[in-house]
Amino acid sequence: MHYTASAELIETFSVFVAPEIEDEKIDLIRAALIIARTEYPKLDIEAYAARMEQLARRVAALVPHPDPQPALAALNRVLFEELNLRGNREDYYDPRNSFLNDVLDRGLGIPITLSIVYMEVAKRVGFSLAGVGMPGHFLLKHYSHDGQETLIDCFNRGDVLTRQDCQSRLGEIYSGEMTLRPEFLHPISRRQILTRMLNNLKTVYLSTRNFRKALPIADLILVIYPRSSEDVKQRALLRYSMGLQRLAAEDLDDYLKMSPNASDAEEIRQMSLSIRRMLALMN
Repeated sequence: MHYTASAELIETFSVFVAPEIEDEKIDLIRAALIIARTEYPKLDIEAYAARMEQLARRVAALVPHPDPQPALAALNRVLFEELNLRGNREDYYDPRNSFLNDVLDRGLGIPITLSIVYMEVAKRVGFSLAGVGMPGHFLLKHYSHDGQETLIDCFNRGDVLTRQDCQSRLGEIYSGEMTLRPEFLHPISRRQILTRMLNNLKTVYLSTRNFRKALPIADLILVIYPRSSEDVKQRALLRYSMGLQRLAAEDLDDYLKMSPNASDAEEIRQMSLSIRRMLALMN
């Protein structure tokens, strides 16, 4: 597969998310910081990774045993009171909310990036949390020994939510058009967390028609899921918008190989043909 992003970026990201790496072994912090290199190519990943370790030491100093109540209280104190992490309500769609270095430097983020910081600091003090991919609002979940679930909202300073609260949040986000379903609160994998981060960022760039910045993000999604035909097609359209006709045609052909019976297969075949005719005329 040909990528449009720099070979170095693709290679570094692959080291962390390649298909042969077990999902729970994925280093979420470093992988998320590599995503930030799309904006800050010289970003010192180890310096920010060290800051996470430092935060974990501050939390560990407050809780000798990772029991839920004291662990959550210590995490909330260090991350929301001392570090003053908070949800960026004024400018929710600022791309900086998706870059982990900016989240740590500015103290502002969106639910998913704040959750990654919280979850990874918790992990380092032996307190296990899972990411929950609720539509429109990422959450965390803790399972206690007796199977009790605690839902945590990092966008709102570590609030503990009931299912009813989750329904209210969905109601606010989707103007009452979305009903909470049990699978909305299921835990998701680390690869899914990174993909959701990338999709958020891509959506922000597409909303301002910044195709140049959206393209490397589309590349990184395909490093995680190289067989995702939908993502191959989306990248084809981005490449086409950027005037990269030859690469767009390659992606369209790959899409047809992956999804020969797709409902839009004929349309995509025609688009690929017309691009190739145009390229032939230019030669």
